[in-house]
Amino acid sequence: MKSVIKDITKIRITIALGAIVMLFLCIACVDKPPITEAITNRNERPRLKVDDITTIISDSGITRYRISAKVWCVYDKAAEPYWDFPEGLHLERFDEYYKPDAKIDCKRARYYQNRRLWELNDSVRATNLQGDQFATQQLFWSQNEERIYSDSAIVVTQRDKKIMGEGFESNQSMTRYTIRKTKGIIPIESGEGL
Repeated sequence: MKSVIKDITKIRITIALGAIVMLFLCIACVDKPPITEAITNRNERPRLKVDDITTIISDSGITRYRISAKVWCVYDKAAEPYWDFPEGLHLERFDEYYKPDAKIDCKRARYYQNRRLWELNDSVRATNLQGDQFATQQLFWSQNEERIYSDSAIVVTQRDKKIMGEGFESNQSMTRYTIRKTKGIIPIESGEGL
């Protein structure tokens, strides 16, 4: 009888060990996740990337601007931290009644955080408080200096004329501006409109 119990115990131990071996073999066959490379240069990767964003910017608790973009990347570890808008930007300025009174559109933009400097590129279009329209390929907006400027060719369309030049400087609301190296002024007939 002792030998039968001994044989049954050996069988149970063999079955238990077999089950454990099978369990380890099954676990070993599971697909392992791919190993990704470590990020070595944090300056070249955004800390934050957002698709289809709209955000509000306030000044002293009052809503002043609305920014919309298809892609917004924040590079906070770069030598000079910046926000990048590689697929364009739409910015609206609000009056005291929260109605848009001026706007800017471009196909690419970058905001340098430390300098509070906006760099707008590629088909930059802006409309000021008086309805004057500005078209250029590059425009800078220094919030610290409260001025907007460009060294690129620019066309300003007012109600009665178009002014073309090379270079531009303005106050931040684009209501007082100077066009450098004026190339021409073209009158607009009434009815042609903006």
